[in-house]
Amino acid sequence: MVSSLTTRMDGVAHSVGAVVPQQAQFTTPLPLVCGTTLDSFELAYETYGTLNKDRSNAVLICHALNASHHVAGYYEDAPDKVGWWDNMIGPGKPLDTTRFFVVSVNNLGSCFGSSGPVSINPATGQPWGADFPLVTVEDWVDAQARLADFLGITRWAAVMGGSLGGMQALCWAIRYPARVSHGLVIASAPKLSAENIAFNEVARQAILSDPDFFDGHYARHGTRPQRGLRVARMLGHITYLSGEQMEAKFGRQLREGLKFSFAPEFQIESYLRHQGEKFAGYFDANTYLRITKALDYFDPAATHNGDLSKALAEARCAFLIISFTTDWRFPAERSREIMRALIDNRRDVSYAEIDAPHGHDAFLHDDAQYHATVRAYYERIAAELKEQEAA
Repeated sequence: MVSSLTTRMDGVAHSVGAVVPQQAQFTTPLPLVCGTTLDSFELAYETYGTLNKDRSNAVLICHALNASHHVAGYYEDAPDKVGWWDNMIGPGKPLDTTRFFVVSVNNLGSCFGSSGPVSINPATGQPWGADFPLVTVEDWVDAQARLADFLGITRWAAVMGGSLGGMQALCWAIRYPARVSHGLVIASAPKLSAENIAFNEVARQAILSDPDFFDGHYARHGTRPQRGLRVARMLGHITYLSGEQMEAKFGRQLREGLKFSFAPEFQIESYLRHQGEKFAGYFDANTYLRITKALDYFDPAATHNGDLSKALAEARCAFLIISFTTDWRFPAERSREIMRALIDNRRDVSYAEIDAPHGHDAFLHDDAQYHATVRAYYERIAAELKEQEAA
């Protein structure tokens, strides 16, 4: 995950500034796709900007695999902890918080404040651990709809996300068509390919085979499956980069010359080990298992005999679909599938294929064409809201 430093470079005028995470508690049971029910749950979220009088300028940000609700700004007690999409969201940025009220939420099953494996199971008073149920993209969207109700937002001006977040935006348009005006689906896909599922399974096996995993109840044993998490992250990180970017950044550079050992000799080896170590230090293994499974399960066309056009027939909002030329994990063709299915349904859809070298992680980078595209689309939404106010 790339953290933007624009808050520090641009100054306070272009940042949402210091932000405070919030918690929303829900006591109405939430039925899950897996067949179980969460009797109660909590969602961590942040907001940026000001909600207008008719509550029509709200934008929901859905996060990807290892991200959280901390999307923009920084924390007063941790000024270097800048939101993961801070280059996109803030005053004067593509998603301008002087115009829009932005809501970012941490998904169920995560490890950053929402109910998940590391939180306390009310029934036992102990951490959920492996007993936390498997959740799906549909479950996340249903929980987010509860948050919208809590905030008094009946309709989102836009729902936006990259990668797994884009799947959530697509799901919102299908599941709650009357509650979304625009869907921004970035570097995403209507379902995972077999290759993608395979990558996720190898990553899960690295965790499941770690001797410190203890069937997911490692907290009871005072351990953490960090070795498995390191390998899972290293594998995943390879798929987020393009071969072009990896070659340009690392090539076959050696750290200190050949040592004829299994220690990291090439710069790319050192980089991947660093990423794995860092990730294993803060992320939860049970969370990783659940989020990758949610990725695997998402397939709105499955209940329509594989026909994506039929699956998207319920959607009523306008769409912006963005893909990146070097993204081989979620290649542009997958975004075009979504575009064609929407066109089949005569929906309002804009499509941009951005020539960027950064692979799947391109949706987190400061690409000028990409940001200009998003900015122009939000200017369209702002103009629509202005017309509605004048009517």
